[in-house]
Amino acid sequence: MSLSPSTMRAITTTLPGLLILEPAVFGDTRGYFFESFNARTFEQVTGVTTSFVQDNCSLSTQGVLRGLHYQIEHAQGKLVWVSAGEVLDVVLDIRRHSPTFGRWHSTRLSAENHRQLWIPPGFAHGFVTLSSSAQFQYKTTNYWMREHERSILWNDPTLAIDWEYDGIPTVSDKDRQAIPFANAEVFA
Repeated sequence: MSLSPSTMRAITTTLPGLLILEPAVFGDTRGYFFESFNARTFEQVTGVTTSFVQDNCSLSTQGVLRGLHYQIEHAQGKLVWVSAGEVLDVVLDIRRHSPTFGRWHSTRLSAENHRQLWIPPGFAHGFVTLSSSAQFQYKTTNYWMREHERSILWNDPTLAIDWEYDGIPTVSDKDRQAIPFANAEVFA
C-alpha cells in the first residue's frame, strides 16, 4: 500500500514549531489502520528532517502527572501519542529568545483521536492521565541522559497551567522536587 502525505496533516499551534499531527485512519467493519510513523510523510508534513534514536512507552493510572521534563544538553525532540486511554499533554516553551517563551500549550491525546504531537527541542513536556489508565508512546531524537535531565514544577503558579484534572495528581518525588520556572535552566 502506497500512502501519500495526505495520510497525515499537521496543525500549527500557538507555540512556533510545536505541531499536532493527525493521521488519516482507514476503517471498516474489521477495525482500522493508520500509519503511526513514516519518515518520508513526517518530513513532508512537518518540514523537519530528523532521526529518532529511542522509542519509549509508559503506562499510567488515572491522575498520574509526569512532567514538566526536558534535557538541557543533548536536547530531545519528541513525537508523542497515546495508544490506549487519554491524557492531557502540556508543552512549555523554554527557548529564551522565542516570542512565546514561558507560554504553554495543551492538547488531548487519546487512542480515540489518534493525534500525535511533534515537540521540537527547546520545550519542557508533561502529561496527566485523564482515563482510568493510559499507554503513552514517544520517539526521541536524542538518548535519555540522566545528568542532563531537568524538571520544572508542574504546578508553578506563575505558569498557571490548567491540567484539566480535578483531583490531586499523583507525582513522583522528582516532580515534587522540581524547580520553579523562574529558576529553571532554559535554552538560549
